[in-house]
Amino acid sequence: MPGDDDVTRYLITSALPYINGVKHLGTLAGSLLPADVFARFLRQEKEDVLFICATDEHGTPAELSALEAGLDVQAYCDKMHAIQADIYRRFGLSFDHFGRSSSLANRELTQHFYRKLQEQGYIESRAIEQVYSRADGRFLPDRYVVGTCPKCGYEAARGDQCENCTALLEPTDLLNPSSTLSGSSDLEVRSTNHLFFKLDALSVSVRNWVKSRQNWPRLTSSIAYKWLDEGLQERCITRDLKWGVPVPAKAFEEKVFYVWFDAPVEYIGATKEWALQNPAARDWQSWWCDATDVVYSQFMAKDNVPFHTVFWPAMVLGSREAWTMATQIKSFNWLTYYGGKFSTSQKRGVFLDAALDIRPPDEWRYFLLAQSPESDDVSFTWAQFANVINKDLVGNFGNFVNRTLKLTQSQFGNQVPAGGRTTDVEARLQADCLSILTEYSNHLRQTNFRKAIQALRSLWSLGNVYLDARAPWTLVKTDKETAAMVLRAAINLIRIFAAAAYPVIPFTSEKIFDALHLTDAERQAACHEVCDLAAIGADRHFVVPDHLFKRVEDADVAKYKECFGE
Repeated sequence: MPGDDDVTRYLITSALPYINGVKHLGTLAGSLLPADVFARFLRQEKEDVLFICATDEHGTPAELSALEAGLDVQAYCDKMHAIQADIYRRFGLSFDHFGRSSSLANRELTQHFYRKLQEQGYIESRAIEQVYSRADGRFLPDRYVVGTCPKCGYEAARGDQCENCTALLEPTDLLNPSSTLSGSSDLEVRSTNHLFFKLDALSVSVRNWVKSRQNWPRLTSSIAYKWLDEGLQERCITRDLKWGVPVPAKAFEEKVFYVWFDAPVEYIGATKEWALQNPAARDWQSWWCDATDVVYSQFMAKDNVPFHTVFWPAMVLGSREAWTMATQIKSFNWLTYYGGKFSTSQKRGVFLDAALDIRPPDEWRYFLLAQSPESDDVSFTWAQFANVINKDLVGNFGNFVNRTLKLTQSQFGNQVPAGGRTTDVEARLQADCLSILTEYSNHLRQTNFRKAIQALRSLWSLGNVYLDARAPWTLVKTDKETAAMVLRAAINLIRIFAAAAYPVIPFTSEKIFDALHLTDAERQAACHEVCDLAAIGADRHFVVPDHLFKRVEDADVAKYKECFGE
């Protein structure tokens, strides 16, 4: 089913979380969460959205982690995929499909891209010098070698890329290299045959494509041009591993593709997996094959940008096929932990399972968006976390909901009171709400998340300012009808605030929707559709929910610091 050319559809992907263990807050902040908020917002706006993600399961870290866990690599990946999927569900990530790069769909598509690139003359075989470990009795794939980066001096650089400066490397580039398997530095260089992707031959095509993407954030563009300006090099795309997508070429049957050759293909592969679950109603090709009506947004941290702006586009362009390519690539700097990087391998920082054990998901969602590392790296501290939660969620939004509903219940029971007609004060309030909602929606549509949270915070503040100015707890003693009108307007504000906040804190918004007994249609309304202080009329039943948020006390901060360090 080809898409309707008159209707824009939105394809959203976040960088594939790697399979080796539970991810940390940085992974959530730098790709998964902003992609989810964008998807939720667009669905709320009645857009046609497909949100795709998957676990990235090939490459040496999967083998090393499986070895450390004492499991076969397939069993290890099965286990970790289930664990990760459950954690993301608990964080409210609303993937339409959460796939696996080890799927048959991805294998077939990866091999398809290889054959197309080979047909177009972009693949060649040649002998290379590769690191061989005498202690391990085997060739070492790039990530099995660690050492000092020759470009920036980082002492824990991998043999494929320095995660500190993002430079692409070969294992033989590293200074003081050693084996990650045995730790041995008894290494030598031997000759072996591998396949290469002629990335350099596509340099002009890739540069022209990057130039055509004028709406990219500066961070995305600068990283792409850095790669291009330094000059693209041929890239080895095979590895001496057993786990991965097999190479369909004679004399290479014992090798698999480089993980960065198959991982981006999984965006398509996961969509195909999604379609195969209901083939009568879903057509993956309508999203990926010459889909001129699709706006495709990718979300990722800055270390993934080179592969998504250069390497993967080169594969697509080199195939000479009309695949959907990224319209927008929203990239993020790093969320650090007290100035140091979160690291799965080094177990530094707060990991997502532990985060859910100590605080509810909406607190993490709100905080990470409020501190989104869009322009610079952002340092996580427990003091800052406590300040944001206590000020914004507890003191602003939660306080307004609680004080409004409790006062209404105490004075008028569990029904929205009728009261008199609204005045110019309420008219100005509604206009102010609409103005901020418009600003908020624009920021979300443009994926400016910190600005969106600032607008949301301003929207919530209107409620408390209104209550303080109108003082219904005093009015009820002298003018009960006006007090009833004020509280009715405030209850409608609650609905407006919850609807606006839904993409950011969906669990809390659902609690409020339940408390106000909203219908399905009312729950699904877009922001601009709910900006009406009379939408919820008199006699609507409600309940007072438990406190929506709990303060982060000084004792909590001390406990968290002791548990996670600083």
